[in-house]
Amino acid sequence: MAEWRITRLSGELCLTWDEGNIRRRYRLGTSNPKEAARIAPSRFAELTRPRGTTVGDLWAAYCLDKAGRSVVTTMGYTWKALEPHFANIEGEAVTVADCRAYTDQRRKAKRKDGSIHTELGHLRSVLVWAQKNRLIAHAPHIERPSKPEPKEGYLTRGEVALLLDAANVPHIRLAIRLLIATGARSGAALELVWDRVDFKTRMIQLRNPFDKAKRKGRATVPINDSLLAALQEAREAALSPYVVEWAGGRVKSIKKGIKTAGEAIGRPDASPHMLRHSAAVWLAEDGHSMDEIAQFLGHENSRITFKTYARYSPTYLRRLAASLEV
Repeated sequence: MAEWRITRLSGELCLTWDEGNIRRRYRLGTSNPKEAARIAPSRFAELTRPRGTTVGDLWAAYCLDKAGRSVVTTMGYTWKALEPHFANIEGEAVTVADCRAYTDQRRKAKRKDGSIHTELGHLRSVLVWAQKNRLIAHAPHIERPSKPEPKEGYLTRGEVALLLDAANVPHIRLAIRLLIATGARSGAALELVWDRVDFKTRMIQLRNPFDKAKRKGRATVPINDSLLAALQEAREAALSPYVVEWAGGRVKSIKKGIKTAGEAIGRPDASPHMLRHSAAVWLAEDGHSMDEIAQFLGHENSRITFKTYARYSPTYLRRLAASLEV
């Protein structure tokens, strides 16, 4: 949301804010600072209230309200797919038939149901937000294809060792070690800077303390011996503030590098997220509690951890099975 301020114009107090490169001013009708401060918030809300109610208008209003959050960047990509189909439809008028037609169209374009589920989920989020903010009277039902079951593939310790050998560039090898040793998400690993790597206490702070956006799964975790050696070597050769770097700059993606290494060892499904999943499976296989694993992965709710990883624990339901001996 744009920020407003109170300024003076010809001796009169004004409400001032910026819309892109355009500065807006609105006379508050008073020269009393206290009175101006009292009426400015409600006046600003009224002046900047979105007027249109098409999906396109509501989408723009949502992104303005959430400005600065990572979700806006993600939804920018989503909107490229949704815009041709939904932009000019009134928010309240979206029907199940519209959703089904969109799903058919995207399937013909070879998009997977998981992607379509996410795209229509973003549409639903915008319409629900619009209802809560009284921009529309009600948010219609958005029908989506069923969400696919999560991929269950993970790498064994032996496969990760082979993956490291197959990685032909140093920053990919370092990224693999960092992801498997911390259970970090790819985004957290690639945004990690040396200031958040404490060699003295052997701890890594995956969350940027200056980033106010809500990020999933970013914990503070210890550094094990193998990762410590890799980090010390990388620190000596570092040319930028980023732990994972290439040619002195930040690396934006490691998907291709890990996939290439995976193909070389017969695991073409290898991905950055699979390394995080593998780390969690290893922890469960070694008998660590679900609460501890949840803390390590940065899960806010250990029920998610239990649902996904409990079955990998060596003690999972063993006592119950023993009770059914004949």
